[in-house]
Amino acid sequence: SEVMRPVDFGLYADEETCDVICRCEFFVRPSVPMREYSVSVMVDRRGGPFADTVREATDWIVRANGFTVAPTPEAAFDPLYSTWYAYLQDVHAAPLEAEARAAAALGMKTMILDDGWQKDDSATFYSAVGDWQPVKSRFPDMKAHVEVVHKAGLKYMLWLAVPYVGDESKAFARFKGKYLKVKGEKSPGRSAILDPRFPDVREHLISTYERVVGEWGFDGVKLDFIDSFKVDGADPAVAEDYAGRDYREVPLAVDRLMRDVQARLRAINPDVLIEFRQSYMGPAVLQYGNMMRAWDCPADPCANRRRICDLRLTSQTIAVHSDMLIWSKDETPEDAALPILNALYSTVQYSMILAKINPAHKRVIRHWIDFSKKHGDALLKGRFTPHHAENGYTWIEGESAEERVVTSYSQDIVVRSGAADRTVVLVNATGAVGMLVELSAKPASIEMFNVFGEPCGTADAGAGLARMPVPASGTAVVRW
Repeated sequence: SEVMRPVDFGLYADEETCDVICRCEFFVRPSVPMREYSVSVMVDRRGGPFADTVREATDWIVRANGFTVAPTPEAAFDPLYSTWYAYLQDVHAAPLEAEARAAAALGMKTMILDDGWQKDDSATFYSAVGDWQPVKSRFPDMKAHVEVVHKAGLKYMLWLAVPYVGDESKAFARFKGKYLKVKGEKSPGRSAILDPRFPDVREHLISTYERVVGEWGFDGVKLDFIDSFKVDGADPAVAEDYAGRDYREVPLAVDRLMRDVQARLRAINPDVLIEFRQSYMGPAVLQYGNMMRAWDCPADPCANRRRICDLRLTSQTIAVHSDMLIWSKDETPEDAALPILNALYSTVQYSMILAKINPAHKRVIRHWIDFSKKHGDALLKGRFTPHHAENGYTWIEGESAEERVVTSYSQDIVVRSGAADRTVVLVNATGAVGMLVELSAKPASIEMFNVFGEPCGTADAGAGLARMPVPASGTAVVRW
């Protein structure tokens, strides 16, 4: 039940008895003295399915702490475009405004402006952060730029690295003595981690995000690196007897910061979008944001799928997002679709320069965005069951009241149609033609569709095991 203070834990096998030993180590980082401490550990011996067990464990932790999961607006489930892998830090207003129009034409609904908007050049990645003002050479009028993106038909979000201040910022001098640590202390291009236990540090950060949403008109914020709020080694506050700090423990101050961020941004925009990243995901974080993105894994669809599944099982009603998708311009349409299909059970983030993308790949993107919209209840909001976690989730099913979407990620895996009580959509993400399917009854019809969503024939099969000729990166719709 511990969700604030770090805990190291794991399982290992005793080599003599083959007993599985669980080890939990508490207070692995500096903590304030306390007279007593209690924690609950839940052991689930029911032997239920893996997905249900993980999901219910998360539910238990949330209940044990009395958390209220943040409300998630519909826009959090809309496909979006991110500038990160496409442009990295080389972002400028005019090209992005053209990209916004291209993204909207493909069916995307939101755009994220990632790192680079706050710097022209800097000694290191984060030596220019802290003041969070747009660089005029890149974004001469941020509010006007946001309005252009809105006119293209997209919501717009802005990336910020929450804990960092760099030595090229005014904030670096302003908050001297209010750091948890400084990276590269004796070199140019330093960056520091702010100490959120100081009320004026938290106010600086919150007022920054209020300016982003309230003055510039962004629809949300991507708040990065909150896991960097930590003390490694001696806590500098101890020698100062915690002077000026209203919290003694860093995690509790971060909790206060994030709760205040959400409350004050929602006061400006009740449907504000707040994205966090998997490396600092946990039951406590479910209180603060409404978008949870898979940890970075560029051009690795399989890792993306595993991370998405882990997040879907542990994020309750929060919208789970894929890591941004990229692939080679030389891929066939069928292979270009595979990164999308591996992220199919999440809100997909795309991050390729759309002005340069292969025209056939545009058709692929447009079709699968339409597919995700049409089948969104089953894919994103219904019952989610990933199978074979030990093999990286080799097949997945999502189910709504009307339909079941079943996707295979391995040529030799048998997937099951489930009961003949609703339409079944089979998705072939194996990289080859054909799927092994166990049908619960003889279908009334089976229609095939290719990677672009175009009809390409029918098939016939009886109840039981069948190898169905589903096109590579295509689908089959089974009706009973």
